[in-house]
Amino acid sequence: MEQSTITLVQDSFEKVKPIASTAAEIFYSKLFELDPALKPLFPSSDDAMKVQGNKLMSMLASAVAGLSNLEALIPVLQDLGKRHVDYKVEASHYETVGAALLGTLEAGLGEDFTPDVKNAWASVYTTMADVMIKASY
Repeated sequence: MEQSTITLVQDSFEKVKPIASTAAEIFYSKLFELDPALKPLFPSSDDAMKVQGNKLMSMLASAVAGLSNLEALIPVLQDLGKRHVDYKVEASHYETVGAALLGTLEAGLGEDFTPDVKNAWASVYTTMADVMIKASY
């Protein structure tokens, strides 16, 4: 992965951190809008979804930070992918999650969500999802 891609993702994520809880709400709203059938895979209470959102943002923060050391990140992603199988996540869901993530970043970053930032995130997400999928299915 090119350093410029990593830098774009890491720098843009720094701008998301201050609005992490809002970003998580946007993400799940977009996810369920794109595929309402995914909603039963998640907690039904608002409080539990806030906890889920915190987990999402923590995982994203760790993954984004880990881009500087892909050799260490890959086994973490493989384990994460395997755990998601237990949550009834299917390989096809990763595409929907990617679309929800890009939509969330667009909403959260506004004019800072440039075509270069979008392409960087798409590249990083595709790489991470591929690692998770290959380890799990």
